[in-house]
Amino acid sequence: MIRATWEGIVKTRNNQYMHGRKRMNLCFMVFLLWSCHLPQEKSSPEEITTQKVVFNLPRTIYVEGDNFHVQGVAVDTVRGYAYFSFTTSLIKTNLKGEIVGSVDGFIGHLGCLDINPDDGRIYASLEYKDDRIGKGILKGLGANRNTNGKETNSFFIAIFDGEKITRRGMHAEENNIISTVYLKEVADDYNAKVTNRGGQVEHRYGCSGIDGIAFGPQFGEKQGKRFLNVAYGIYGDTTRTDNDYQIILQFDPDSLKPFEHPLSQSHFNLNGPEKSPNRYFLYTGNTAYGIQNLEYDTHTGYWFAAVYPGKKSTFPNYNLFAIDGAQSPALQTLKGFDDGEKGAVIQLAESGLYDERSGVYGWNFNWGATGIFSLGNGYFYISQNGVTPDKKQSCRLQLYRWTGEADSPFDEVK
Repeated sequence: MIRATWEGIVKTRNNQYMHGRKRMNLCFMVFLLWSCHLPQEKSSPEEITTQKVVFNLPRTIYVEGDNFHVQGVAVDTVRGYAYFSFTTSLIKTNLKGEIVGSVDGFIGHLGCLDINPDDGRIYASLEYKDDRIGKGILKGLGANRNTNGKETNSFFIAIFDGEKITRRGMHAEENNIISTVYLKEVADDYNAKVTNRGGQVEHRYGCSGIDGIAFGPQFGEKQGKRFLNVAYGIYGDTTRTDNDYQIILQFDPDSLKPFEHPLSQSHFNLNGPEKSPNRYFLYTGNTAYGIQNLEYDTHTGYWFAAVYPGKKSTFPNYNLFAIDGAQSPALQTLKGFDDGEKGAVIQLAESGLYDERSGVYGWNFNWGATGIFSLGNGYFYISQNGVTPDKKQSCRLQLYRWTGEADSPFDEVK
């Protein structure tokens, strides 16, 4: 009797346990089915591809140049090459840093680089000047430049066909590697004399030429046609008030093709647009030689502008800025101009450090002025320039991840 009763209790409890387990399983299945209908954050195909590419990329790419420091970098992850501008030469390497070829013989200043996403060609800023920088380059090369007065100060978009760079020491004026487009608007601003604070000063807007160059969508849009943006160099004159804006000219790259001509340094190609369709102003405070490197990042929607810091005490003098690409330009009266000039002003992203007195946002980050290249999905290659024991200039291209933090906007990827 006792045994029968005990067996009945055990059987009852086993039935209850099994029934409870079934109910739990049923509830779990219902939860799973319900959760499938919730909005899920999924990586886009582009992000997944970028993650795979970044996973396989080297953390560093190292290359050495010659006497002049690195000015800009570009990385073609599709074809597996990296490009380095060393002021008077362009070096092409594989992603191990092994030199595949180089283009030498420039007697001007080759600056920032970017890759046209539509045709894979490498675009660069190129300038020839009679100022301290231009004369310093010629002295360093032990060269002379014979031009007529009209060509003394000339500014170009230089376009490289990377596939033709196949060996070291290829000359810049041979093998149809390079075509150029003349920028008359820049030359006009460089040569202009204007009035500021009641006195006459040289170089409209403080224009020292061009340097930063990058492709990206129209300001105010996150997608669509990619335009070419070219940033002015700006002289670091602390006594004038009309040089506190970065200047960016914008072009449709397709519209520039009819003006392309092979590079000639003895008789410059002066074919180019009369003016850019769009000229934008970015209020950062004066910086030494303007935007050195400009780069658009699809992940944040920011245009990163790396500079050498300025010296005006009324500004925070950051060396990295981010333009908010989602904001459309706004017509404003420009600060510090005697004539009340108006311009299309683009806005800094409200991120990083903030200087209340000037209203300027930015970061203090050691690297970027000699090269920054966005890989997408928050990853970048950033140039760390240096000098070898035997006095050669070098570039250590380091992989970084964007954090956006005020004190440390990028972290090295180990």
